[in-house]
Amino acid sequence: MRELLQDLFDKRLDLFVSEKRGNKLFFPKAERKHAAAAKRSADIVKVKASGKIVEEAVEDEFQTLKYLAHYQYLIKQKDLLYLEEEMEERIAKFYKGALVMDEEITKPFSNPQPVQDVKASESDEQDNRISYQYNRLKAVQYAERWWNTYNPAFKSFENNCTNYISQCLRAGEAPMRGHPNRGNGWWYQRTNWSYSWAVAHSLKNYFGNSKSGLRAREVSSPDQLILGDIICYDFEGDGRFNHNTIVTGKDADGMPLVNANTYNSRMRYWAYEDSSAYTPNIKYKFYAIIDE
Repeated sequence: MRELLQDLFDKRLDLFVSEKRGNKLFFPKAERKHAAAAKRSADIVKVKASGKIVEEAVEDEFQTLKYLAHYQYLIKQKDLLYLEEEMEERIAKFYKGALVMDEEITKPFSNPQPVQDVKASESDEQDNRISYQYNRLKAVQYAERWWNTYNPAFKSFENNCTNYISQCLRAGEAPMRGHPNRGNGWWYQRTNWSYSWAVAHSLKNYFGNSKSGLRAREVSSPDQLILGDIICYDFEGDGRFNHNTIVTGKDADGMPLVNANTYNSRMRYWAYEDSSAYTPNIKYKFYAIIDE
């Protein structure tokens, strides 16, 4: 089965690379990736892919593989070269060694925990006017260290994007507040945490309401963000935000490159137009973390 998977990668690698796109095979992921890069005058000049089988089954002449695909894209934009990476869970089916199906295993971007507005009382504000300096370097270093794995010091979730972002903010020495009220503040304990720590929409609400402890200022465009700042995503445009990323780099035009969990990725272009979750109705919120 490993030979089948390797052959699948070998046939598809050229589909990502701009000057090698003569292959008539169709791979939606490669088409989305290429279109998103071309839109900002960037080229994918080289790509590597590797797979790890996580489950395999054989029934008569059918073979089924569930696997993790690790993509590495060398992106060239103007005079800038940088490496983007992402992980993807996929399932492939073969009949007599011929591919009959290969598709992404989609995960929900929404978290089943309740969504709460975060409101600070006067006592909260008085008690939590802590003098702190957000350490952007430490936040980004953490984002780079853990983009593709889970820190065992924290609980992990199937939808882990906001938990990961909160860990990055905490690594940047952002102060926690609000314990033990899950609907108040932003905090984590070993067996409990605020909704804002782990739920994408609740973190967006927290940023919009917090006047003490960790605070953020909403800005109007992504180019105003710097390393360690946060972008929130509402893919369907229905008012419920379901994903968050952290800025870990800038492209040649000064636009953010971001890291994220759930669909693990690093140095990905902020707009997510290459994502299978993207819709034309997508809405964004851009939050600059306030340094005190």
